Amino acid sequence: MILTKAQYDEIAQCLVSVPPTRQSLRKLKQTFPSQSQATLLSIFSQEYQKHIKRTHAKHHTSEAIETYYQRYLNGVGRNGTAPVLLELANEVDYAPSLMARIILERFLQEHEETPHFLFKEVMVSHLGNLINLLSTDDKVIFNQVPNDW
Repeated sequence: MILTKAQYDEIAQCLVSVPPTRQSLRKLKQTFPSQSQATLLSIFSQEYQKHIKRTHAKHHTSEAIETYYQRYLNGVGRNGTAPVLLELANEVDYAPSLMARIILERFLQEHEETPHFLFKEVMVSHLGNLINLLSTDDKVIFNQVPNDW
């Protein structure tokens, strides 16, 4: 089935008000049953990428970076096991992976004098925890969505 511009726009409009989750994809499939999963996932991904590109500059100002970094440190300081990074990214409507990059780059600026081997050990631990959170929490889009969504 060929997708018309009007159909694409209708699907894209539905995506404006939903978070980037698998549950949203399921609802989209229910709303547009005549479209294939692949088509809906493609549109979903394209629209999310457009959103990230539009808001990228806003999240990379020095003020925003410092705010995010301080909020991350405060959150981790209060509860080291809380998904602070994920919550922060969702709150400011930015991709968790890109938020992690902002935090990591800011951390590196502050710790340039840290010996490489020590830094690597600490960051592997932090990134391992982040990956575990991202893989168990359904609040992000993964590169591959299972066929049963």
